Amino acid sequence: MLRRPPGRFRKQTSLRFGGVMNLRYGMNPRQQPARVTAIDPGRQPFRLVHGDASYINILDAAGAWQLVREAATAVGRPAAASFKHVSPAGAAVAGEIDDTMAATYRLEPTSTGALTSAYVRARDADPKSSYGDFVAVSEPVDAQLADLLRRVVSDGIVAPGFEPGVVATLSAKKSGQFVVLEADAAFEPPPTHTREVFGLRLTQPRDDVVLSRDVLARPGLPDSAVDDLLLGLIVVKYTQSNSVAYLRNGMAVGIGAGQQSRVDCTKLAGAKADTWWLRRHPAVRQLTTDVKTRIQDLVNEQIRRTAPVGGAIGPTERTTWLQRLDGVAFVSDGALPFADNVDQAARHGVRYIAEPGDSIRSDEVLQECQQRDIALIRTGIRLFQH
Repeated sequence: MLRRPPGRFRKQTSLRFGGVMNLRYGMNPRQQPARVTAIDPGRQPFRLVHGDASYINILDAAGAWQLVREAATAVGRPAAASFKHVSPAGAAVAGEIDDTMAATYRLEPTSTGALTSAYVRARDADPKSSYGDFVAVSEPVDAQLADLLRRVVSDGIVAPGFEPGVVATLSAKKSGQFVVLEADAAFEPPPTHTREVFGLRLTQPRDDVVLSRDVLARPGLPDSAVDDLLLGLIVVKYTQSNSVAYLRNGMAVGIGAGQQSRVDCTKLAGAKADTWWLRRHPAVRQLTTDVKTRIQDLVNEQIRRTAPVGGAIGPTERTTWLQRLDGVAFVSDGALPFADNVDQAARHGVRYIAEPGDSIRSDEVLQECQQRDIALIRTGIRLFQH
């Protein structure tokens, strides 16, 4: 195990002192020393409340906080995101938690607060990938959410505040290594985005496109579909390209990130959406465990039971159950280049698609949507993230 030489770094509780904070290490433990520097020491997005953040923690916090802040503003409900490796594993706004979520995270639906529901819905999209996530929420963390976080495996959180006693609860996680960042909700980044790579400095205007219902409004499109598509646009804006997202009832149920082929991304995210839905099958829901069973062990058993081979659902019933998934929204960060993306999306209950449009085969994409009774919204906005 690589260890940091004693005395080499001085732990700081904020970026205030010259706008510099030493990091636990860089992208890898061998990349030391590492630090983060505020562009303007007088205007900083985060304050380190507790822990010893790494390079990736900071990148995750920056992306996740921007996502939940935009989502909460756009949709009008508290939002949460579960980030892993600079992309969301899940994202959601506050809403109902179903029986599967309640049983998995040991919550009482009628007494679960809005903020806790947002995070549960975000983490439950892909709970296998959310293991060891970095959390972001759009509202101050309350005791209920802190108690849930105490019981799941997570690396840190960024939020605009913390109710009394919450930081003490969170600080005890990971033997005191849980990272707690307080976001400045009023902070706006500089208008220019600069990045240094391999001795080169790349500069561009910050992507400040405003994503709102106006981008998606079409006659006859249900409000719930507009909300799902809007959340999806914000999700893929902060997901490594190529990226797509499947959404249902105000939460992502499958996110595909960083694939060179868009149809592969669509398949990957679709498989995650299928797993999410299969975890709701009675043969999986009837799983009973001891109250002392760890949440992640329960999740792993649920996923094992959804497997096509050796799982708890027979092939015929599996097909029948998957065909019941419906009303799903699908968002792509770039134009759909071929109709095969529509074909794949339709296999996972998609009824609404939002994409930029203007590809060579956009007419074929539209025709495929019309044949499958899928509403297609062309936003004209590409949302690449690298």
